[in-house]
Amino acid sequence: MRTSFLFLFGALVLLSSCSPRLTTFNEDLYNAYKWTDGDLKKIQFYLSDNLTIYRNIDEDKGVTIAGGEIKIVNGQKVEQIRFKAGTPGVYLFSPKENHFAISFESGDDSHYLVFGPNPKYDNRYMLLASEWNRRRGKVTYANEKFWMDADVIPRLMVDLKRSGYNKVEVRTAKGRKVE
Repeated sequence: MRTSFLFLFGALVLLSSCSPRLTTFNEDLYNAYKWTDGDLKKIQFYLSDNLTIYRNIDEDKGVTIAGGEIKIVNGQKVEQIRFKAGTPGVYLFSPKENHFAISFESGDDSHYLVFGPNPKYDNRYMLLASEWNRRRGKVTYANEKFWMDADVIPRLMVDLKRSGYNKVEVRTAKGRKVE
């Protein structure tokens, strides 16, 4: 009994040490390391919360569906695209200073969301909307305008491994004599 408990405990410790420890990406972290575009393209980003973006499809305009699912809501066709919390994303480019275009879908690079520092929330990188109407924000995705409901505004997360070991260089002064 005791051996199986120790085995189970050891397995849990091993699994928890392998899983990523996600930290909110913020402006302080970005400024501290002064990452270039090339550096940012090597960082794996993650979405902090579930997100659903949606838009009404107007049949008269011949709108094409970008790849989301179609629902009928109050007699209207609505395209929805869902992103689950923890969805990995990659940096594509910076549309403005300190703004990141992050893609959560493979393939077409026009499928991205824009994140930037929000001073109201300790400069955390949060999903940016071009306009707000109460708790609804309008975002551009795949060159189309979508709405999102903002009970929680998704943030960018990164797997930040901080080592407990600090490299310290020590030098001993030899002294100096009068000449």
